Amino acid sequence: MSKTGSYLKKHTEALVKDVGIEPACELSGKSKATLGRYYSDHDEHSDRFMPIDAVAALEEAASYPHVTSALAELKGISLTFDDRRRNADDKGGVNSDVIALSQRFAVLMAEYQQSIDDGVITVNEAKRLLKETTMLQQVLIDMKLHLEDESV
Repeated sequence: MSKTGSYLKKHTEALVKDVGIEPACELSGKSKATLGRYYSDHDEHSDRFMPIDAVAALEEAASYPHVTSALAELKGISLTFDDRRRNADDKGGVNSDVIALSQRFAVLMAEYQQSIDDGVITVNEAKRLLKETTMLQQVLIDMKLHLEDESV
């Protein structure tokens, strides 16, 4: 199987597991066996991929657009996924962005220190680092938008 195919199957599996196998069956209209074939790395299923309408239905219910982000990454495209649930609108501007930036960077460095402590970064540790990196990126995007607002 190609590297691309393997990569997409891995993210398809993450999508199904994120939603849950039973809800994924209901949302996609596919059986457990069929869904399993979409992310199976066995040679006989190497050419089977989840249809785009099923991906869309599952990503609507998922906590993250796994397959969409994988497709974007394969093309060198960066997506921004903002899953923050704020209690109030952000009115702070650049000064609060600088504070948020330093806080996020401190959390990222703490996660990194904890992850590298034993000399190996596990899959779960890498996921936590990725999440913190994404949150740091979001703070930078917010800062960019605030700076653009102030320069008008």
